[in-house]
Amino acid sequence: MTRWQPLPATLPREARHLVEQLRVLKGRTGLSLAGLARRTAYSKSSWQRYLSGDRMPPRAAAQVLCRLAGGDQARVLALWELAEQAWPQGAPEPVADLVARPPESAGPLGVPTGRGRWRIAAVAASVLAAVLAAGLLWALPRRAGDTVVARPHGALSRAGRSTRSSRNPCP
Repeated sequence: MTRWQPLPATLPREARHLVEQLRVLKGRTGLSLAGLARRTAYSKSSWQRYLSGDRMPPRAAAQVLCRLAGGDQARVLALWELAEQAWPQGAPEPVADLVARPPESAGPLGVPTGRGRWRIAAVAASVLAAVLAAGLLWALPRRAGDTVVARPHGALSRAGRSTRSSRNPCP
């Protein structure tokens, strides 16, 4: 069980209630901060800041912790709403504090996180590069002798000569 430091004295009562409830939920999961980080889209250091009262946790962090602990989500979200209004720093921690995780892990609702997101971004960038390259090749001007006109029965060749033999008359 984690021994928590006392919450900052400057933390408003509403925020204090939220953090205390999150600490109870975290204890109910039986997970360490590292274990909690592996099971969620938030890093160990982010959870440390949320549970110490240093930062307002994002709504999604409170929801996922509540889900993991089997807590009353309506109660936790009501506490979160009250804490958000009273939190001294204002808005919750930005989403950029998410940690990279192994590709087999997924966040809430199966959404890929960490390396999974990087892999998706890399594939998307590769597809975009291929489409742009194809577009550039299509749009580049062709050399004068390279005009090819696709016509039925091979009417013209690259040099502009007939591909039909002069021995075969047209029907």
